[in-house]
Amino acid sequence: MPGEEATSPSEAVMVNGHLEKSNSLPSEDDLLDPMCDPDNPIVVKFQDVSAAAYKIRNGIERTACTKSVQLSTLTGLDLYFKKEFLQQTGSFKERGARYTLMALSKEQRQIGVVAASAGNHALALSYHGNQLGIPVTVVMPIIAPLMKVNLCRQYGGNVIVKGKDIGESKAHALKIGKDTGMVYINGYDHPHILAGQGTMGLEIVEQVSDIDAVVIPIGGGGLIAGSALAIKSLYPSVKVIGVESERCAGFTESMKAGKVVTVGAQSTLADGLAVPTVGVNAFATARNYIDQMVTVGEEFIALAILRLVEMEKAVVEGAGATGLAAVLAGLLPELKGKRVVIPLCGGNIDTTVLGRCIERGLAADGRLCRFVVTVSDRPGGIAELCKLIAKLGVSLKDIFHERAWLTSDIFSVQVKCTVETRDKEHAEQLETELRNRYENVHWGPHFHLSPAALQPQMSSSSFEDEDP
Repeated sequence: MPGEEATSPSEAVMVNGHLEKSNSLPSEDDLLDPMCDPDNPIVVKFQDVSAAAYKIRNGIERTACTKSVQLSTLTGLDLYFKKEFLQQTGSFKERGARYTLMALSKEQRQIGVVAASAGNHALALSYHGNQLGIPVTVVMPIIAPLMKVNLCRQYGGNVIVKGKDIGESKAHALKIGKDTGMVYINGYDHPHILAGQGTMGLEIVEQVSDIDAVVIPIGGGGLIAGSALAIKSLYPSVKVIGVESERCAGFTESMKAGKVVTVGAQSTLADGLAVPTVGVNAFATARNYIDQMVTVGEEFIALAILRLVEMEKAVVEGAGATGLAAVLAGLLPELKGKRVVIPLCGGNIDTTVLGRCIERGLAADGRLCRFVVTVSDRPGGIAELCKLIAKLGVSLKDIFHERAWLTSDIFSVQVKCTVETRDKEHAEQLETELRNRYENVHWGPHFHLSPAALQPQMSSSSFEDEDP
């Protein structure tokens, strides 16, 4: 409209579904969280975890921790899963959220709290804030899944969608807290959050006896800090292993450096673990209780999600499946024959992402394969290929043929196929039969079509372990 000042996307803020103009985002460096001071980290004590367990006992699900017979057989471990995805909002975050809200003073309860989160922490605060009658404001980045944004509103949270990433959202949330007097609650580093998450560790050692190791996913470090503290305080001999996505290994690098360091966070299936700077309180609390750190690749995170769907009938998000992914990747061979507990931390995965994860898992498992083969373009050439595939009991999911850029025989055609097999051995059988029948076979996902010919590409994937 003439005479009106335009509002750019960076100057706009979404408040409960309405786009409003706002001032530019403040710098996070200008706003400090007093409960998370890098120069004076707070080390949580076992008494804090015990107090949290007592306070939240009537408001949090005591989730099952049961043996997985199928995956125990598959992995060679005596494997138990702590099913935190069965909490009301789908993740362990409820433990810390409820305890932190219950620890507020009467005055603070009336003013309310504010937090920055892309998902599970926002859900937990919104739900339990509603249960306890405490106003909750959550700032979510524009990349936050729409499903989680809507659920936070349904739970009664005041949702502000602002910031291109969680860092910008945090800066805005800190400013809101400073301006309004609301208590800012860091989702993975507030001391009460750490104590609340530690109640999961207490439940694990109560539910499973003679544990040899617990494998815990790490993002900001809140879960492993509280849980490792609880477990090691009661059973020092239990081995605590942290797992991170290799695309964001902030805790591992911090352990190597002996202090909190910032790393580059890349896109990952375990989006809940993509925290570039781990919590200072979490690091100070956990560093002396963690026995080992490993990092796991995307293929095995997808495979873990697939295994849990097929064998446990459990829908778990990437971050929640990362502990199992480390076992499936063969990163922890020393645990063979040992009694191991793995928390399945969360189940809030978008249905579209779940579909992609399942397909990637099938590919990693050798059950979804892709190849290109040059066959005769005479009548029956492609039919013979299809007969060979059918004869082996392989399911043909997709087929595409190309003639224009083939420079060899004009009566030949390149056929690209996507097929589904029973397992890797079945896939290898198909590859062998194709190579015996045809001269030009390119097997695997890493290839491209060029005007001259079909050239295989080298895989850049690596299954080397890194850090949580």
